[in-house]
Amino acid sequence: MQVSHAARAAAASFDDPNLVSSAGVLPIMRLAENAGLRSLVDRWLSVPTDKGANAGLKVSTLVAGMVAGADSIDDMAVLRHGGMARLFTSIYAPSTLGSFLRSFTFGHVRQLDAVASRMLINLAGHAPIVPAPADGGLVFVDVDDTIIPVHGPKKQGAGFGYSGVRGLNALLATVSTSTSAPVVIAHRLRKGAAG
Repeated sequence: MQVSHAARAAAASFDDPNLVSSAGVLPIMRLAENAGLRSLVDRWLSVPTDKGANAGLKVSTLVAGMVAGADSIDDMAVLRHGGMARLFTSIYAPSTLGSFLRSFTFGHVRQLDAVASRMLINLAGHAPIVPAPADGGLVFVDVDDTIIPVHGPKKQGAGFGYSGVRGLNALLATVSTSTSAPVVIAHRLRKGAAG
């Protein structure tokens, strides 16, 4: 196959202010709002100084960014493009979110664990996350470890585990039934190898 015309300089741009690239974020954030994400964070997370102001809105922004595919602080800018400001209010800048997260200590991570466990319970009241087995069947709980590979020796908490891979060692607990997919119900980073 051969191109039948000469190449020209071209550029594509979207200038519609109503265009939303991640429309799927809206129903998920509506569910999170109905399940009380913001109020749970405001109640259970206490980050001191001005960095911790409006923690519920900041955590909601982080969740929305992750749903939209952001995997770094800079990627959170995806929420500030196009028509997203027409769908959501209080979208924080990536720099503000970075300052918020950098002010966290281990205790704040544990506070977010408390939020996550309560959020899971609230979500179960709004959506059939793990439906009860109709025939009174079994519910499976699986506790397993995993290694999240990292690159570079300066990653906080990373170490070499039993596999010889530099990474973050995590312990995951999932629950499932014969008719549902596994759902992560608890997680914890831990130091070093198993055993």
